[in-house]
Amino acid sequence: MNVLRSVAVIGAGTMGRGIAQVSALAGFATRLFDVDIQILEEGMNQIGQQLAEGVARDKITEDDRNLALAHLSAVDDLGEAVQDIDLMIEAVPERMALKQQIFVQVSAQAPEHAILASNTSSLSISEIAASTSCPERVIGMHFFNPAHIVRLLEIVRGHQTCEQVVDTVREIGALMNRELVVVNDSPGFASSRLGIALGMEAIRMVEQGVARPEDIDAAMVHGYRHPIGPLRLGDLVGLDVRLSVGEYLCQALGAEQFRPPELLQRMVAEGKLGRKTGEGFYVWEK
Repeated sequence: MNVLRSVAVIGAGTMGRGIAQVSALAGFATRLFDVDIQILEEGMNQIGQQLAEGVARDKITEDDRNLALAHLSAVDDLGEAVQDIDLMIEAVPERMALKQQIFVQVSAQAPEHAILASNTSSLSISEIAASTSCPERVIGMHFFNPAHIVRLLEIVRGHQTCEQVVDTVREIGALMNRELVVVNDSPGFASSRLGIALGMEAIRMVEQGVARPEDIDAAMVHGYRHPIGPLRLGDLVGLDVRLSVGEYLCQALGAEQFRPPELLQRMVAEGKLGRKTGEGFYVWEK
């Protein structure tokens, strides 16, 4: 791998700030970008808090924390964010048009050698890449929430992704201390197809009165050794995100197991999105 020094993370929401923390801890000069100054500030503050918690729990050392903070900066100008970078990781909301817009802008402003990655959990990497003049440099880097804790990284090879780019991203993922899986571009990849199918069935069980959310989750945690149940995970990810991904997979694959239940649609319409709003299948402290 050529020496990779700088990373730009585009989007300072839940996933973007977690990815930026992982990148900075790995020793990469990391710029976190967002057009919303308040979200950017909140993201930087949360990273600082999470690093402090990591030290308190002996997950990282004080030197690790200081090194990560020294490698991290906040930027609200896209051109400045991607100037001289080696890797861009896009982490904006799951809307194809928005992601394509970001990739068009970044591909025009970033260096010609830069790898352009998307953190999308379900959308087509090849379709995102088609909006650029350099589809061979576009790849999926799907991190999982919370990114600073969950070590899985799903690398998604687009139809035109250069194999050298795949190899380089493997090496980057290893430096970020991730557990790697590599998949070919397909709706939902591997992880979301499995996770959404389970999540939708769990919601249908609540809707049908089969069991309480706590008991459904406990069945998967204790019976199948999942670290977290599908309903609590949905609350953490955001039920609005679950809804949009389910709708996309149902349409893209023509498979009924991905169709969002009426209960999920109603909860999202009522603003019950999970942890970020304080209520979903569980009640959360803000």
